[in-house]
Amino acid sequence: MDGLQQWIERLVKWINSIDLLDGDVQRYIVAGVIIFICLVFKRLLGNLLTRTITPLVKRSRTNFDDLLLGCLRRPLDMLVVIIGLAVALQIVTLPTKPVNFNHFSSIFIKALFTFNFAWVFYNAVAILEHTVAHWAHHTDSPLDENLLPFIRKIIRGFIIIIAIVLVIQNLGYSISGLLASLGIGGLAVALAAQDTLSNVFGSVMILLDRPFKVGDWVKTGDLEGTVEEIGFRSTKIRTFAKTLISVPNNIIANSSLNNFSRMPKRRIKMTIGVTYSSTPEQMRAAVEQIRSMLREHRHIDQEFILVNFTDFSASSLDILVYCFTSTTRWDEYLRVREDVCLQIMDIIAALGMEMAFPSRSIYIQHEKPATAANQGVES
Repeated sequence: MDGLQQWIERLVKWINSIDLLDGDVQRYIVAGVIIFICLVFKRLLGNLLTRTITPLVKRSRTNFDDLLLGCLRRPLDMLVVIIGLAVALQIVTLPTKPVNFNHFSSIFIKALFTFNFAWVFYNAVAILEHTVAHWAHHTDSPLDENLLPFIRKIIRGFIIIIAIVLVIQNLGYSISGLLASLGIGGLAVALAAQDTLSNVFGSVMILLDRPFKVGDWVKTGDLEGTVEEIGFRSTKIRTFAKTLISVPNNIIANSSLNNFSRMPKRRIKMTIGVTYSSTPEQMRAAVEQIRSMLREHRHIDQEFILVNFTDFSASSLDILVYCFTSTTRWDEYLRVREDVCLQIMDIIAALGMEMAFPSRSIYIQHEKPATAANQGVES
């Protein structure tokens, strides 16, 4: 930046050495011409990047040059405008009383240069993220799609803080005094932001333990849905009603969580009730045929299958069916469960049995009419 400032000062001295018109008029005209030239050059630079360099970059086999071009493109356009403003403000004579506009213009240009270079580093974090993601993809590193955005936000936040501190230094304030004041007020800030800090630590624990990732179907407490984003303070969960709920990370880190997406298979558990008119032979045949049907079903996991006559219920003879589907997707699971239920109905109907439903039998006992002798005694 110092070299650029020296070049601008030499350019201003050379322009001031030219004497064609009245001093102030000439300075304002030259300043306007310089700004116009910079805007034209900015437009030409944009056309060069769009029509010439971008097609060449897209032909390469790597994405690094694409990311580098995207990182530098807008800051380069902004740099041309800042240089034009810096030269123009150096040429014109700004008033110093009652307000020193010349001093404020110098601070303004330095702030623009600072934020422009910070913009470059801010965009360069995307290149770092792409590189680390490519490296982590070929290793057993714990860095994944959840941790990388978290690191990206931390680095970008640090770059923004550094840029703000540099601007404060350019304004003439002491950074050491600022840091000392921050140290004195650090305890108060920590106490005031303890909930925020607990959420940040909760997000760190979530990313290290990795109980879930973006896209997982989870349930914690009464909340159930799909994870959309894991942030510094909260985790965003899209419910099945399509509402978006932000849950503080410290709550998730300190509560039990059920991750349905981690299931290797999904359970089917049902009780088949048949009427009491069924015979023992029919019950044995029903159990055996249902068990055989599940053994031959291509979507049923064959590792664990239970089919047994278990209970004499109040209105039915109960057959327990317990097995697992090989798929964990909700829609596919429902189709497999439906097919299993229909085949069980076919088996029950083919055996001449009937499905039971809650019922109650009422027995009415008729009393014998009283005899004439008894009537006389009673009278």
